[in-house]
Amino acid sequence: MFSLILLSVSSGVAGAAVDKRIPVPAGYVAPSYYPTPHGGWTPDWSESYHKASLLVSNMTLAEKTNITAGSGLFMGRCVGNTGSALRVGIPQLCLQDGPLGLRNSDHITAFPAGITVGATWDKDLMFRRGVAMGEEFRGKGVNIHLGPSVGPLGRKPRGGRNWEGFGSDPVLQAFGGALSIEGIQSVGVIATMKHLIANEQEQYRMYSLAQPGMSSNVDDRTLHELYLWPFAEGVRSGVGAVMMAYNAINGSACSQNSYLINGILKDELGFQGFVMSDWLAQLSGVASALSGLDMSMPGDVYIIPLLGNTYWMSEYSRSILNGSIPVDRLDDSVTRILAAYFQMGQDRNYPRPNFDTNTQDAEGPLYPGALISPRGIVNEFVNVQANHAEVAREVARDAITLLKNINGSLPLSRNSTLKIFGTDAEKNPDGINSCADQGCNKGTLGMGWGSGSARYPYLDSPIDGLKSRSANFRFFNTDSLPSNSNPAPGDTAIVFVSADSGENYITVENNPGDRTSANLNLWHNGDKLVQDVAAAYSNVIVVVHTVGPVLLEAWHDLPSVNAVLFAHLPGQEAGDSLMQILYGDVSPSGHLPYTIPTSESNYPSSVSLVSFQVGQPQDTFTEGLYIDYRHFHAANITPRYAFGHGLSYTTFAFSNATITPVTPLTATPPPRPAKGSTPTYYTTIPPASEAYWPANFPRIWRYLYPWLEKPDADRAAAAVNSSTKYPYPPGYSTTQTAGPASGGAQGGNPALFNTAYRLTVTVTNTGTAPGKAVAQLYVQFPAGIPVDTPTIQLRDFAKSATLAAGESAALELRLTRKDLSVWDVAAQNWVVPDVQGDYGVWVGGSSDALRVRCGTVGAACEERGEGPV
Repeated sequence: MFSLILLSVSSGVAGAAVDKRIPVPAGYVAPSYYPTPHGGWTPDWSESYHKASLLVSNMTLAEKTNITAGSGLFMGRCVGNTGSALRVGIPQLCLQDGPLGLRNSDHITAFPAGITVGATWDKDLMFRRGVAMGEEFRGKGVNIHLGPSVGPLGRKPRGGRNWEGFGSDPVLQAFGGALSIEGIQSVGVIATMKHLIANEQEQYRMYSLAQPGMSSNVDDRTLHELYLWPFAEGVRSGVGAVMMAYNAINGSACSQNSYLINGILKDELGFQGFVMSDWLAQLSGVASALSGLDMSMPGDVYIIPLLGNTYWMSEYSRSILNGSIPVDRLDDSVTRILAAYFQMGQDRNYPRPNFDTNTQDAEGPLYPGALISPRGIVNEFVNVQANHAEVAREVARDAITLLKNINGSLPLSRNSTLKIFGTDAEKNPDGINSCADQGCNKGTLGMGWGSGSARYPYLDSPIDGLKSRSANFRFFNTDSLPSNSNPAPGDTAIVFVSADSGENYITVENNPGDRTSANLNLWHNGDKLVQDVAAAYSNVIVVVHTVGPVLLEAWHDLPSVNAVLFAHLPGQEAGDSLMQILYGDVSPSGHLPYTIPTSESNYPSSVSLVSFQVGQPQDTFTEGLYIDYRHFHAANITPRYAFGHGLSYTTFAFSNATITPVTPLTATPPPRPAKGSTPTYYTTIPPASEAYWPANFPRIWRYLYPWLEKPDADRAAAAVNSSTKYPYPPGYSTTQTAGPASGGAQGGNPALFNTAYRLTVTVTNTGTAPGKAVAQLYVQFPAGIPVDTPTIQLRDFAKSATLAAGESAALELRLTRKDLSVWDVAAQNWVVPDVQGDYGVWVGGSSDALRVRCGTVGAACEERGEGPV
C-alpha cells in the first residue's frame, strides 16, 4: 500500500475511463473469466464456510456490504478498518502493515526484511520468524496482517520493493512466503499474500488522472512458471487473504482483472480466502465486484479520498438493489471474509486493537480523517516483543553472506586494532525513527522505506556491537576518508557502505522508490570511500547493508580489500548479529538470494526501469523465463557472484547422494478432484429497507457507511425492472463451472505436489571451524525436449544444523511432479515434457558450485569435477 495521494477531479469521470482496456503489444491477452467461483469447496475450509454461510444468511444487505469495504482513510486505529456487523457478533476487522513488523506502533520488533530471511536459506527460521510476527500482530489486536510479500519477484534489480520479498527465484520466494504464512496463521492471524502480480517497478504503477497504471505484459507460461509460483505455494499453505497489485496485467487492472482473480487465483489455484485491493487501487464498483474482488481498501475512491465517496459500501448496497450485481456475488465475498475469520479462530477471545497507527500519543481522535471526531484512548502501549529479538538476531546473523575472505582476514582476533569508516556503522544521529516510514538513508540501514517498514524499538548498531565487545576501535563517522585516521601497519579497516530503496510515495536522495538515481551503485560515495581506505590500509573489510544487488567492481579486486560481507537489511539487530560473525563466534552461513553482476549491462534491456510514456506505460516481459541467474547462464555471462554463493570459515563436501523414485510420472497429472459442495446462496434481491439509514444514527463526516437514504434506496429497488441495465462485460455468466483441469485443491491439482523423487546427500564439515551448510538442488531438463527451459532451476534447499569439524549430516531434499513440469499454454496444464528422459538433479552449495549429479534414469548419483554451468 502507500501513503495518501490527493488528485483533483470527480470520481465519476475516472471510473468511466478505467473500465476501458488499453491496447497492449500483440500476443499478451487478459481474457474475461466469469463468474467468480464460489468458495468453500475444499474440505479443509468446509467447517469455516458452514459457520460463515449460516451467519451470512441472517445478515441484512447493509451488514454484508459493510464487511466488504474499509471505513475510509484514517478512519480508525489501523491502516485499514472494515465495517462491522455487531448484531451478529462481527466487529470491525483491523488490517495492518507490514512484511517485517507491525508498522507505526510501539513495543514491537523490527524484524530483518524478507530479503534477509531469504539469505538465510533456512526453512526453520522462515517459519519461526512468521510465528513471532504473528504473535506480535495478534497481541496488538490485528486481524489481518498485510504480509508476506512475494511480488515483486525481483525481476528488475533496481526495483524499489524487492527487499520486502525473499529473493529473485520463484522457489526461494515460495518457501519464504509459504513458511511465513504458516507461521503467522499458526497463532490465529490472517496473513495476506501480496501483490498479485508482476508489480516489478514502483514508478508508474498506480492509476491516476495523468495516466493509467503500468501494464505488465506477461505471457502465460512465464506467468505460471515464475511469478505465480510463490502465490500457488502460499495458497497451498492456506493463506487467508490475497492483495491485488496496483498495476495492470496485459492491459487489465489487477484489481478488476477477472482472468487473474476469478480464473487463476480462485479457480485454478483453488484460493478459499478473500481478495482485497491495495490501498486506493480499486478503480470501479460493479466491474471489480464481478471480477472477483471481495474487499475494498481503505474504502475510498482512488481519485479524491477523504471526501466520503466510495465505489462500494452504500454504492454496493445500491448495486444489489438495482440488480447490477448478483446477490450471490456479495454473499460469496462476505462468506469468504468471514470464513477466513473463523478459519483462524478469531471468533474465540481474539483481542481488539490496542494501538493507533496514526499517532504515538495515548489519547487522540478516534477518526483522524474526520474534520470533527470524538476523542479517546487510542494507544495502550501493549508490549508484544516477548523474546522475539532472539529470533530477529538469529535471522540477521545467519543471513550474513561472506562473499570474499582472503588470507583468513576473518574472523577477527579479539585484540585486533580496528578503524571503522562510514556513517552506515552507527545509528541515524537525528533519531532512529526520525524519518517517517524510514524514508531516508542516514545511519545504519536496517530496512528499506515505505509501507513495508516499521518503527525501531531500538537499533543495535555495529558501533553498539563493537562497544559491547570492548573492541579496540576508533570510529570515523563520515563517508569520506578523514586526514587524521593515522593508519598503522597492524590496523584492520572496516568500511560500512549501503544502498537503499523503497516505495514510491517517498523519494529519497532523488530515488522515487526504485533506484533511478543511484542505479546499482553504493550510496553516499561508497565506492570512493572504499577506494580511499584501501589505498591507506593494507587490510580492509567491507560490510554492505543493501536492498539488493550492488556493483562492486570499483574496489573489489584492490589488493588490500581482503573480505566482503553482505549483511543485507538486519532490522533492529544489526550489531551483535554482525559481531558474532566478525569475531568468529559463529561461521557465516548466508547465501545470496540474487546474482551480483559485474555491470548493469549484464542484464537484458527488458528488465530496465520503464521511463515516462505517453498514455499507459508498457512493461513487456520479453525476457520470459530468463531473469537473474537463468539469464546469466543462457547468455553465458559470468557474474561477480552467482546466485546462492556464500562462504564460511570452514569448508563442506557433499557426498553419498542417493535418489529414490517415489511417485511414477505421467505426461499429464491424474484428473483433478471434483469441487466439493459450496454454500447455497439466495438470489432474490433483498428489500430496500435493509439498506435504509438507521433512525437517529450519529454520522461522522467522511466516514464510509453502507446505508442509503430511504428515497435513494427505493429508487434503486425500483430500477431493477428498468430497461437500462448495467452493461455486463463480454462473456459474462452467472453459471458456476467445474473449474480447469490444472486445479482441484488449494494451490492447484494436488497431484502436482506429489513427491516424484526423494534425494539424500551427506554433507561433511571438512574444515576446522564449526558451521552450517546449505544444500541447493537444481533441475536440468533433458536435452532435446521440444520446449525451451533454463539451464538449471532451483527446486529445493536444506540447511544443516551446526556441524563440528569432521562431522557429517544427511540432508533430505525432494522433487515434485510440478518441479519436473512446464506449463503447456495450449493444454492449459502442467506437463512433464519427457517422462522417460534423464533429468539432471544437481546438488551443491551455490548455483555455480554444483558437484553432485543424480539422474532420474537409472536413479544413480555421482560426484563430478564440473557442474552444469
